Amino acid sequence: MSHTPPQVLDSEEQTPAPAATAAQTPESHAATLLHLSFNQDSGCFAAATDRGFRIYNCDPFREIFRRDFGPGGGVGLVHMLFRCNILAFVGGGADPRYPPNKVMIWDDHQSRCIGELSFRSEVKGVRLRRDRIVVVLAHKIFVYNFSDLKVLHQIETIANPKGLCDLSHVSATMVLVCPGLQKGQVRVEHYASKRTKFIMAHDSRIACFSLTHDGRLLATASSKGTLIRLFNTLDVCTQYTIKGVRVRRGADRAEIYSLAFSPTAQWLAVSSDKGTVHVFNLKVDSGLMGHDRSNSTSEANPANPTAVSSLSFIKGVLPKYFSSEWSVAQFRLQEGLQYIVAFGHQKNTIVILGMDGRYVSSASYSCSLNFYRCQFDSSSGGEMTQLEYYNFLKAEDTF
Repeated sequence: MSHTPPQVLDSEEQTPAPAATAAQTPESHAATLLHLSFNQDSGCFAAATDRGFRIYNCDPFREIFRRDFGPGGGVGLVHMLFRCNILAFVGGGADPRYPPNKVMIWDDHQSRCIGELSFRSEVKGVRLRRDRIVVVLAHKIFVYNFSDLKVLHQIETIANPKGLCDLSHVSATMVLVCPGLQKGQVRVEHYASKRTKFIMAHDSRIACFSLTHDGRLLATASSKGTLIRLFNTLDVCTQYTIKGVRVRRGADRAEIYSLAFSPTAQWLAVSSDKGTVHVFNLKVDSGLMGHDRSNSTSEANPANPTAVSSLSFIKGVLPKYFSSEWSVAQFRLQEGLQYIVAFGHQKNTIVILGMDGRYVSSASYSCSLNFYRCQFDSSSGGEMTQLEYYNFLKAEDTF
């Protein structure tokens, strides 16, 4: 793979694109949204369309750039590498630019692909770190070295049609989480210590999970969607057994679409098909995120008092009949749509991306994008305040 040093895609001095008028351009009318993904620090997000891809800044909201490949330019998955010029995408839609069994490494400064990874089956997911590329297939996961695209690891999983996988983003360590080989099981790979452990997180199938940036905390949700469980991956991997702390989203079943930790791991955001985004206060011990635990001896010693004290996720008395904690803040949205959520860079803010799809014909499906930025009160909780809202990539009225 030819290699170009990663460079920052945009500058704060750049004039913001007028977001409110983005949906009025002919290109926007012609494009249909296929996939959304936040970058690693949630400061940007990428939108894959049936004509190419676009990159947006979250705060302030603006379109940074777009690549319109025209007809036959469908991109089904797109993922950024922080804010640099290197992206990974997979062809998709009715008329894909590349086969759906290939991951293309794109250098936007050269406006061309500088590498590709080919597989025997359709790619279900891609995850990026500065040093690794992870590709998810229906029953297998491949880990590659970013610099030369050499395969480093292969993992067998249970059927994984959603392409579930998550990575830590701190450069010093790499933690990978993926489905195990059993229903409800999660596999945790600690590459620095070369350890693999399995967590029986739920009785039903895994619907969603998320890691903190450093990979120390894991949140999981099942297909029932009523409980989210939390695990300390360090202690799970050293056989120091703790019960997963549970937070309750609601009493009825729901499809969980995304889970997101705040940078300090104090808050957890959850989105589902019920049209409500919940924020939970995890009351995480500050030592868990602030203490440098690069020393493998302290990690491996269950008797270490620092390690034990860091496990006190939830303080106070929880409802005995649920052994869980209800959300402290909510934001109401339209039910039945798919939303993904992340924490904004401003204090106590949430960014929500929604795919507003509708059936057009037996061969056509139109989908637009909803962007919300909200703020929650960390003291009193309750309903969040909407700070921004945009709807774009709208279908033409003639559809």
